[in-house]
Formats: sequence, structure tokens, C-alpha cells
Amino acid sequence: MRLPLGPCQAIVCQWIVLHKVDKLRRMPKDSASHKLTAILYADVAGYSRLTGDDELGTHRRVMSALDFATDVIKNGGGTVLRYAGDAILAEFSSVVAVANAAVAIQNELQSRNQDIPEQQQVCVRIGINVGEVLEDRDEIFGEGVNLAARLEAAAHPGGICVSAAVHEQIVGKVAIEFEDGGVEEFKNIAKPVHIFHWRPGLTTSGDQGTTMAGSSAPNLVLPDKPSIAVLPFDNMSTDPEQVYFADGISEDIITELSKFRSLFVIARNSSFAFKGQAIDIKEVGKKLGVRYVVEGSVRRSGNRVRITAQLIDSVDEKHLWAERYDRELEDIFAVQDEVTHAIVSTIEPHLASTERQRARRKPTENLGAWECYQRGLWHLYQYQRDDLAQGLALLERAVALDPTFSSAHAGLALSLYYHVILGFAPDRDAEMARALEAGKTAVKLDENDPFAHVALGRIYTLHREHDTAIAQCDVAISLTPSFAHAYFGRAHSLWMSGRADEAIASHDEAMRLSPRDPILWAFMASKAIALIMLGRYEEGLDWALKAQRQPSAALWAFLPEASALALLDRIDQARAALERARRLQQDVSVGFVDKVLPITDTDYREIFVGGLIKAGMPE
Repeated sequence: MRLPLGPCQAIVCQWIVLHKVDKLRRMPKDSASHKLTAILYADVAGYSRLTGDDELGTHRRVMSALDFATDVIKNGGGTVLRYAGDAILAEFSSVVAVANAAVAIQNELQSRNQDIPEQQQVCVRIGINVGEVLEDRDEIFGEGVNLAARLEAAAHPGGICVSAAVHEQIVGKVAIEFEDGGVEEFKNIAKPVHIFHWRPGLTTSGDQGTTMAGSSAPNLVLPDKPSIAVLPFDNMSTDPEQVYFADGISEDIITELSKFRSLFVIARNSSFAFKGQAIDIKEVGKKLGVRYVVEGSVRRSGNRVRITAQLIDSVDEKHLWAERYDRELEDIFAVQDEVTHAIVSTIEPHLASTERQRARRKPTENLGAWECYQRGLWHLYQYQRDDLAQGLALLERAVALDPTFSSAHAGLALSLYYHVILGFAPDRDAEMARALEAGKTAVKLDENDPFAHVALGRIYTLHREHDTAIAQCDVAISLTPSFAHAYFGRAHSLWMSGRADEAIASHDEAMRLSPRDPILWAFMASKAIALIMLGRYEEGLDWALKAQRQPSAALWAFLPEASALALLDRIDQARAALERARRLQQDVSVGFVDKVLPITDTDYREIFVGGLIKAGMPE
């Protein structure tokens, strides 16, 4: 399985060895520690034979397979610790996550092999173990790792072999079934190990077939977070070529939804197992272990295409959302991208809203960390003093229940942020400091969580660090391009730091991405302030009034109205608007505005705050 190294490879390996030796010298001697972790070990079956038959072709296929496996591991929350030619060692904090990653890898490689002659196919064996390991110098060691490697060697080509400890934790929670492999003795492993196998085509009875559509496999347990499957869109056209376009829409939606770390998204191979079948949504949900299902259709007529999509709760059999898109088909790929973007940016907020409503209906004493988080966000988005207090308590509880839950820390940071800017914080400086700590913790726990970056960005805005705030929101956008709150957060700091034109464009993007957002009033009110700063007082007034008509509109929907009216010399109306704002917060003042809106551009501050002073706001 291992080949002699060429001159270039030898030089690279020598550099790696020297680099590692230098790193080891600089590491503290007592850096080793024990921990419990889930371990994945993957290796290419028959690598030597494949290389002997076709060295270059095999190298390209193996590298492509390893690249794909690496992406799946990282996107699934795992960490690649080591590569060894054609092998990968990785670890996960969740046993279910490592099993799902293994399934995704094997399903994709099986799909790739369908059009390749059998003697050229790249098949990977995967072993999974969970146990205590020794962690030292960014790697793991010990019997737990050794057993994962032994399990990999025992796996069928294209299959997965797991220990009984793993099987016990994943049974009923992943979309495949395992067969009992009995008890095996492995070299250098002290005790015999009870193992379980999965291989392509295995069903619950051990017969050949598929475990998806039409299987007798038991229903899967729903994951803790929102779970969704996107079924292949139906081609309603007479042209069979449109099948590829319909499939492309479905695949793109799956890819984009997978970028949201708050969602559990079924892989393409599993959902496409239902292609061409009469669909019972409730049964689909049971077989795939998901609550939500997206289905749709594509119909072409001449140079126009009509695409429909709907989101269904498979448990309650409720239609949550449906939409139709009619487009000119001048550029088929542009249309595909546009419709995918529109569907995804609508589905995610609907799922979040539905999950919060479900969490609200659950008895408080039965809430886990995820439910506390969702319920806390629901209260947060009401923007009332009592609701914010309840939201803060729930988010604190979510963090206490699961200190490693990045989004819960981010929610806590945002809750403290709104306590400050809405004037409910008894000690603003203390709350700002606590919010900053929570935001930093969220990013440290999961640097790929876009919500964590947005929350931290909002806190940096409060601390007058606008460039840093914008940078954090830009990171969130790079991770999830459809994240409306990231565009809103960056817009907020843009107009505070003298870039109101850019802020307006960012606000418009946020509202386009989430036109029914629970804080749409805040998007509108913030845009109103940016327009006022640019001297566009009438437009700013219009957007302030739009903000006030939105549900849960709070203090900041009313202050831009007062400023714009005063700057338009409509003083009586400005004073009346300010009085409406004072009903929400009696002690609102210039000092308060400067504290929670740290506008660093002096000209912009003079315009907006000057309007408030002109309307009668006290210092």
C-alpha cells in the first residue's frame, strides 16, 4: 500500500519531519492530557494493486476522494488530525456526527464508482471507535486510536465497521442499519471487541437492496435540531432534458441548506432514492428521520420556466410555505442560482420560526439546551423588557446545560446587547463586557458558526470597534452568503463609521434575503438613520414609519422619525414623535443615544443627534 517516494516527495517529507521535530521541541513537556472522543480511520482498499495498474489515474481518483472526505469531516464538525498517504485519521465530539460523516463519504464514493470499471474503482474502508485517548501536540494516541485502525481493516471495501460502543449510541439515529459482526480479537488490543458492519446494499434483514425508499427499516429518531430533506424536483415538461435542470435545482438547495450549521440536512443520495416514486410525505419523513421535507416541480414552456417549491412538516403533515417562480430562461444556470438562492433564503427563516414556536409549547421543565436556545430567541425577538429578561434566563440555561453550544453563547451575547441598546440594562458597562466575553466564547467554540461571528460583530459595534465588527459580519457572510442578519450587522457599523451609502445597500440585501424577518423593523429603522445621515430626510421618515408598522417595533423605530421631522422643520410633529418614543423609555436622552449608538463619524452624529436635540431631546 506504500510506494517509494520520489525526490520532490522526499524533500517535502523531510521538511514536514523537521517542522514537527522543531514543534515538539517548543511544546511544553506536560502538554499531554486524556479525553473521550469519537475516532474515524479511513483507508483505500487495494491501493497497491490500483497504483500498479494505473499510477496517475489512481492518484487523481484517490486525491479527489480524500479531498471530498476531508470536506465532509470538516463540515460535519470533525477535525482531520493526520494523513498517511491514502489514509485519514479524524476525531469528532459527537458519535452521531462521525457516523453521518462516514455514511456521506461512502454514499458519495459509491455514486462516483457507478460509471467506473470495477478494477479501477476507489473503495474506502472506514472504522469508527469511541474511547479515551491521549491528546498531545495536536494529535491523539492510545488504544482507542489503535482500535479504530483495526476496525478499518476489518471493514468491507466501501463499508463501515464500528465497535459496540459506537453502535449503541447511533442505532436508530443514522440513515443506515448495521449487521452484527460478532466478537473479534485484534492484534495489540487487550480484550475481544464486539463489532458491527455496514456495507453498500445492506438492509435491516441483511438482504441486498436499499435502506431508503421501500425499505422495511425502522423509523429513525428525529435529531435535536431542525431536520430537512430536499426531494428531487419533478420534471413537468415534455422535454426529458429538463430532468437535469430539475435535479440541479434540488442538489443546489441541498448544498446551500447544508451551510446552515443549525440544520440537519439529509444527503443527496438518500433523498434522491425517492426519485420517480409516488411520495407519501409522512413516510418519507419517517424513513429519512426528518421533520421537514421540501418538494417541487419544474415546467418549461418555450423560453420560460416555472418552478414551484413547498416546505412541509412531515410529522404534522402541514404545508408551512409554498412559492412559484416564473423566469425567462436566457441563462439556465443564472436562473438555477437565482431560484435556489430565493428558496433557501426563505426556507431557513421559516424553519427557525417554526422551531421557536414548538419550543414555546413545550413545558419549561422538559427543555433541553436546543429548546432553551430556540425559546430564548423567541423571547429576545419580542423586544419587550419582560420578554428580554425571560430570553436572557433561557439562554443562560442553554449555556449551563451545554457549555460547548456555540450558538447558545452567541444568543446570550445578543440578548445582553439588546438589553443595552433598548435601555433595559441596569449596568450598561458590565453588560457590554459580559456580552463581549460571550461573543468571543461563541467564536472560540465554533469558528465556522456564522451566528457566533454576527453576535460578536454586534458587540464590537457597541465598543466602537466598527472595522472589527464589519470584519466579523463579513466572515459570517463568507460562511453563509444568505445570512440576512450578517448584512444587517455590517450595515449598522457602516453608517456609524461614515459609510452610509454602503450601509443602505447592505440593508437592502438583508431585507431581500429575509423579507419576513422577526426583526425586520430593525432593518428598516437602521436604514432610516443611514438615509437621514445622507440628508435624505423624507426617505428616512418614510422608512421610520414603515418600521413602526412592523410587529414588535421598539424604541429605535421612533427616534429616526423625530430626527427626520425636526430636520424638515416640522417641529411640532417632531416633538410628538419624540413623546411617543419616551413612552417606551422615559429617560431617553442624548447621553443614552451616544452610549448605545457609538457614531464615530462626527458629521453623521451631528446630523442625526442634532435632529433629536432640535426635536427636544434632553442632554
